[in-house]
Amino acid sequence: MRLDLPSSFGPAVTRRVMLVAAIPLLIAAAVIAGIVSLQAGRLAEREIAGLERQLIEAKKRELKNYLSIARTAIASEYGRALPDDEEAKLRVTQILAAMIYGQDGFFFVYDYDGTNLVSPRQTELIGQTLTGTTDAEGTPVVDRLIEIARQGGGYHDYIWERPSTGEDARMVSYVVGLQDWQWALGTGIFIDDVLHGVDAARADVQSRVEETFLWTAALTLTALAAVFLSGLITNIRERRASSIRLKTLTQRIFDTQEEERGRVARELHDSISQILVGTRYALELAKRRVRSGDARATESLDTAAAALAGAIQEVRRISRDLRPGVLDDLGLGPAIQALCEEFGARTGIDTRFDTVVFRNRLDQEAKIALYRVAQEALTNVERHARATALDVRLFGHSAGATLGISDNGQGMAPTGEAGSAGLGLRNMQERLERLDGRLEIESSRKGTTIQAHVPLTHLLPPEDSADPRAPAHSPRQEATPA
Repeated sequence: MRLDLPSSFGPAVTRRVMLVAAIPLLIAAAVIAGIVSLQAGRLAEREIAGLERQLIEAKKRELKNYLSIARTAIASEYGRALPDDEEAKLRVTQILAAMIYGQDGFFFVYDYDGTNLVSPRQTELIGQTLTGTTDAEGTPVVDRLIEIARQGGGYHDYIWERPSTGEDARMVSYVVGLQDWQWALGTGIFIDDVLHGVDAARADVQSRVEETFLWTAALTLTALAAVFLSGLITNIRERRASSIRLKTLTQRIFDTQEEERGRVARELHDSISQILVGTRYALELAKRRVRSGDARATESLDTAAAALAGAIQEVRRISRDLRPGVLDDLGLGPAIQALCEEFGARTGIDTRFDTVVFRNRLDQEAKIALYRVAQEALTNVERHARATALDVRLFGHSAGATLGISDNGQGMAPTGEAGSAGLGLRNMQERLERLDGRLEIESSRKGTTIQAHVPLTHLLPPEDSADPRAPAHSPRQEATPA
């Protein structure tokens, strides 16, 4: 007996099967997108926190330099005066009151009883006893400054009125003690601009993370809809096509990462802010020396010029590390050689590079992957290995191409103890897996060896080969750069 089914039965079953298959995929995609967004947010927060610390530390060093200038200016009076020399004290207060800088910068002096002796930006405070003063957050101000001065010197941050606007803002002060006179001498700088900049960066990063999550969700939903609709009318060949599309999407993600590195290379100019702060200080010192006729003004200008040259060199180095032009112009071998030479010059580690050139050429994906593997490996050696020698070797063979990196350092920490190194190794492995390659690691207390293998499928035929499907040749054939 034959059973005739309705014509709609087959598509209905297919829809149910596709729906059952799509729901776990949708949940997994949502979970992955959420985890990626969460990890990206945490990573960005750590980077922003690090940037905030660096900027505030730069401000603190600037304060310390300003206070050194003030102590130099009063050294002749304070050094030869007795503790009860009121005339010397008056001259010192006059010198400090005249030393204002920037829009809100000034030096302040309190005696150890809490009486304000110098306050050129807020003269109404002069002569007032300010012990017990607290800021808007309840933080002791004058008492804490005097306590730090009694201990020799240090930093204190609190809320204080900005002289130029009359509004409260966060201030970081550096204070030292003039113990012979029982004075607390200090200066401060407002950091609200730093905090506002960090908050803006944090908001921008959060917005980008949310946007990335939405785009990921949109792409996932679009892909699922396409798979669900195509499943009604396609066969095994369409499933293979879906696999190809998935690989294409993965490639697009890695391409986007490479483009992001280029954008980050431009934005990393901010990383030289500390150098520029030192340059500004040197220029300000030179200006004061020129006005006073000091012959050492040329030395300050030379210092500023050298700092600017270092900043320019740093920007070029960062941009070159993120996307070296030699990789596209001359090939992988010269690019890694330049990377090794720069690494050895910067770290002092004895770095040797050896390559066996081969007739076949690596495709662009393999070049980028091996170069990034070399970058990650050298970074791990510099940060964790404590090595004194490093060997890097690049060669082709009948099975593909291999990049080997060996050091004589202390070896790798057990799994889970080297967070940044572990992340770098995972990045290497993921890059090679995308190329159907493999990563081999051998580590002991005598050193670590990393070998990255790229299969033969990523070696292009020789340029003079008439058949584009010709197999790869052995290393003993006529050599051309990779």
